Amino acid sequence: MHSPRVLFAAPSSGSGKTTIVCGVLRALKNRGKKVAAFKCGPDFIDPLFHEHVVGVPSGTLDLFFSGADELRRLYAAHAEGCDCAVIEGVMGYYDGLAADSDRASSYAVAKALDAPTVLIVDARGQSLSALAAIKGFLTFRPDSRIAGVIFNRMSEHVYNALKDDAAALGVVPIGYVPKSDALMIESRHLGLLTPGEIGDLEAKLDALAALLERTLDLDALLSLSERAPALDVPEEPAIAPTPHARIAVARDEAFCFLYRDNLDVLKRCGAELVFFSPLHDAALPEGTQGLILPGGYPELYAKTLSENAPMRAAICTAIGNGMPCLAECGGFLYLHDTLEDMVGETHPMCGVIRSAAVRTEKLSRFGYITLTAREDGAFFKAGESIKAHEFHYFESKDCGSAFCAGKPNGREWMCMHQTGNLLAGFAHLWYGSNPKPIERFVRACAKED
Repeated sequence: MHSPRVLFAAPSSGSGKTTIVCGVLRALKNRGKKVAAFKCGPDFIDPLFHEHVVGVPSGTLDLFFSGADELRRLYAAHAEGCDCAVIEGVMGYYDGLAADSDRASSYAVAKALDAPTVLIVDARGQSLSALAAIKGFLTFRPDSRIAGVIFNRMSEHVYNALKDDAAALGVVPIGYVPKSDALMIESRHLGLLTPGEIGDLEAKLDALAALLERTLDLDALLSLSERAPALDVPEEPAIAPTPHARIAVARDEAFCFLYRDNLDVLKRCGAELVFFSPLHDAALPEGTQGLILPGGYPELYAKTLSENAPMRAAICTAIGNGMPCLAECGGFLYLHDTLEDMVGETHPMCGVIRSAAVRTEKLSRFGYITLTAREDGAFFKAGESIKAHEFHYFESKDCGSAFCAGKPNGREWMCMHQTGNLLAGFAHLWYGSNPKPIERFVRACAKED
């Protein structure tokens, strides 16, 4: 498969990757290019910005969730026919699952996809020292894949003084981005604000794209992407077809953390997906046979969610009557008796999980996990595992104990509810790592064993 592609990486988080990637995506789209966007790692929010710019969902490329063959399949499925695929890295370029490992790092993704990498160097407070950072990243791994560099928060004068020396190191100097607080994307406790919360986002993206057209050599960037060799893509493994099932998926301002590839797994299993809003709708979609409540920010909309009593009652009744339901993180919080909001006020929720969800001042649990079922349930059988991720500042007084969660460093804890036709907990599941329970879920929605 011929697919021009480039991965944007940085020495650390907070170097400006998302802002620059969104500006590049908008600039390329303004040029009439058909672009595909991807994000390394399990993040939900950066892909929402990619989707806002490009107009189609951003893909997830994660070597903890997926093996290298599956990663190439997921990439190929969404990059086919594009003029350029833009991949945003995660954390520092070489940072992996452990402090001393590059496993599942952006570097590992670049290797798996044989993708040229552009290193974004935050040059605030330095000049010549920025070149030392580039040289260090180039030589730390002999096959670094680093082929270009962008200097962030650097003046034109300093860039012109350094670009020839950067080229002498063996990288293409793509350009610089001057310091501009007005073009930065704001953040909050779970990361960036979502696109819908930034009122001037369109104007900000247009200004950013116009700036990057002046300060970056986008033609050089496109030429760099063309250096990527043809990609060998393995065939897709078959998923056993299941009967048709109409599954309602919550999607609105409060519930927006959805992996595109999870939705694709559901469709391949036979699901017809219909989207609804727990914030704005009074009832579940007509003919709903199953329910998915994904993560998001219910804590920011707790009062409005609580005031929508008809929807809360509809969900409680449906699950109580045996409707299959998967609820993750924010969706799990929504199912509680009560939810504490960001200012400490408590609001009634759906009442399925007979406990309270409360705000904490720190990350409760964070990072990759493997979930292993401790006993047979409707979807998971004892001993079956699935890859997942947790990231939450809120906590439950009843996190469940149906699964054992294991981190790559060996730490373990009990979590998750698997009761009747309900699977709920803080973990965000990656369906592709074990589609069998998802097949069972769709089959249960269709009322077939």
